[in-house]
Amino acid sequence: MMPAGKAPAMGLQGDYRSLVVVLLSPLAFALVFASWTIFAVLGVELKSALNFGEVQFAVLLAMPMLTGALSALPLAALADRVGGRRVMIGCLLLICPFLWGIAHSREYGDFLLAGAGLGLGAGSLAAGLVYVSALCPRRHAGLALGLYGAGMLGAGLTYFLLPLISQAYGWPMAPKLFLLPILLVAGLLWLFAEDETHAELPDADVLDEMPPPTARRWRDGLPAPAVCRLALYYSFFYGAFVALALWLPAYLAAQYQLPLKSAALWALLFTLPGGLGQIVGGALADRRDFRDLRWWVSACVMVCLFLLSYPDFTMQIHGVHGDLALRFSMPLWGFIGLLAVMGLAMGIGKGSLMCLLHRDHGDDMSRAGGLALALGGLFAALLPLMFVFGNEWIGLRTAGFMFLYAALALCMLVMLWDPASRAGTPS
Repeated sequence: MMPAGKAPAMGLQGDYRSLVVVLLSPLAFALVFASWTIFAVLGVELKSALNFGEVQFAVLLAMPMLTGALSALPLAALADRVGGRRVMIGCLLLICPFLWGIAHSREYGDFLLAGAGLGLGAGSLAAGLVYVSALCPRRHAGLALGLYGAGMLGAGLTYFLLPLISQAYGWPMAPKLFLLPILLVAGLLWLFAEDETHAELPDADVLDEMPPPTARRWRDGLPAPAVCRLALYYSFFYGAFVALALWLPAYLAAQYQLPLKSAALWALLFTLPGGLGQIVGGALADRRDFRDLRWWVSACVMVCLFLLSYPDFTMQIHGVHGDLALRFSMPLWGFIGLLAVMGLAMGIGKGSLMCLLHRDHGDDMSRAGGLALALGGLFAALLPLMFVFGNEWIGLRTAGFMFLYAALALCMLVMLWDPASRAGTPS
């Protein structure tokens, strides 16, 4: 039996471990997400310098999301087996050669290969979910996961610094900007973080006769339908947020004739509320069952998407006393205001849904979180192509928001069909 005097030391050790996880894991997430959004800013410059077409630009943006989606579940399984901290460190180190490769790329195929390599950083995101959920205090799991998800604020690092670095030293220097911070955070995780502890295992003779729980779970295939539904809801908010974070600098520059630096800074007003909203959503979900919050968040996002979908138009009405001309053009301040509200709502939705995943399916977080990131990544990879489809074939820049509106309506129909959502019971 442990002496009474040891208990405080264990408590202090647990607090220290939780603090390290809360501080370092979001930093790792932020750097991975910042590296993903390199092409959101750098790609606009490359499109002009190397004559990329719109479709080529969209595929370049989508490539990290696609490989990230494909690698999320396998690397989540690896994190479940060998530990989330080790997989996070490995993925951080893995993307470094590809960041270096971007600086020395000159052909479109080379940039695509580098983008595919950056997508492997999604393993760090999936492993981070396993790691944080295992070590965070259960009563503050929503806040801890919200802080981790707020690593999407890393896009702000790209928006703010890359135009300055590119203007001062040329675009090849911009990707190298992330190498030192990534190596530093990987080193800190190696030195100061500890591996998560798993549930108590049976005796050794029993283990010889049965596969470990992790192996049994992954042999069962996909999680239960309830987990898949929550992962589907999460995938919309995650995928739409990531895709818009990638697309907005180019959209703002084209729609409002802004310099790239100004367009990237305006896009911050979408990503910043999104990151902060994720913390708020997770913290609120710790205090009560915010299952119904999905409807309010979805309704808010739907209203914003409806207004953002309106293209500029002129309408002439034949009145009794003459013709009336109506003109509509969304001003920049109105567009940014709607983006800020929508980003905050998406963040709250992501934070609360991830808390629900942890609370209802925390013993299977690797599969649940990995599936949510995989579905979200596939959705994010599809969206740049849909945005280009709207630009090139329909002829409306706002067609991308129309597609998001339709996708959200479909998700809400799935929520309405969900019997647990109607009954008010845990899904």
